[in-house]
Amino acid sequence: MKYVKLGRSGLKVSRLALGCMSYGDPKWRDWVLTEEQSRPFFERALELGINFFDTADMYSLGRSEEITGKCLRELAPRDAYVLATKVDHPMGPGVTQRGLSRKHIFDGVQASLKRLGTDYIDLYQIHGQDRDTPMDETLEALNDLVRLGMVRYIGVSNHLAYQVARANGLADLRAWSRFVSVQDHYNLLYREEEREMLKLCREDGLGFLPWSPLARGFLAGNRQGGAGQTTRGNSDAMSQKLFGGEVDLEIANRVQSLAEQKGVHPSQVALSWVMHQSGVTSPIIGATKMHHLEHAVAAADLILSEDEQRYLEEPYRPRVSTLA
Repeated sequence: MKYVKLGRSGLKVSRLALGCMSYGDPKWRDWVLTEEQSRPFFERALELGINFFDTADMYSLGRSEEITGKCLRELAPRDAYVLATKVDHPMGPGVTQRGLSRKHIFDGVQASLKRLGTDYIDLYQIHGQDRDTPMDETLEALNDLVRLGMVRYIGVSNHLAYQVARANGLADLRAWSRFVSVQDHYNLLYREEEREMLKLCREDGLGFLPWSPLARGFLAGNRQGGAGQTTRGNSDAMSQKLFGGEVDLEIANRVQSLAEQKGVHPSQVALSWVMHQSGVTSPIIGATKMHHLEHAVAAADLILSEDEQRYLEEPYRPRVSTLA
């Protein structure tokens, strides 16, 4: 496993991060694994050299954090791995149980620390945009968490490039902690982050953490031809809404064709392409079957030539931003 700096920070993370949304409570999503089913994935990830684990308070309404924290505590010393979680999404019916106000951020971090069973969070990320709260209120609250030692670094997820640039500009002006990373949607079927966000990350020293690098399984060969071939594929309404058009199928077919030529799984080709893109730090991978994890780690060593990358990219057409 290779390790890289998270942006211009001194934090070293594995080239892949294990996304923990799949571990929690099946009552939340029918494809989610229980604690007993999840533990082998944490064991194998650590064996393979992954030291970066990403979850969020809203995944299984906190159960993902509980499982992630418990498994990691029992398997590795706290200073041997990087633990990331997020705040913003509703955690209850009340108007103060969501968003990026100072109140909810402090309530959220205390609840996350308790569920994770740890004294600090390595990377605390705001999980979306809260248009009701001024960014300076959010940034000051996050800065205070860093100063209190509850959080080591802060990051942002599901924001536009100008919002991240403005936020870090304000942080610099006030001498507050700045965002060190961006976690946004990015894969062969959704490349809109190349317009501004990836350029910003490269120029401003931000780590870029793509979520859904396999387009929710579509590029792994799980979704073509109508209903999905997995539990998630059959129930994931968002995937069915985002992907499945003619261009998507053409790109997926090219991924399949190139994979056959190289004698590898299609997911390895699609993930390798993401990792070849300038500015990408650590894609967030999901795994509910052990071969998902094995294929992902193997993809880190798969080399794609410039011609092969162009072959995969050629059919792409601009899409409406998922954050518009």
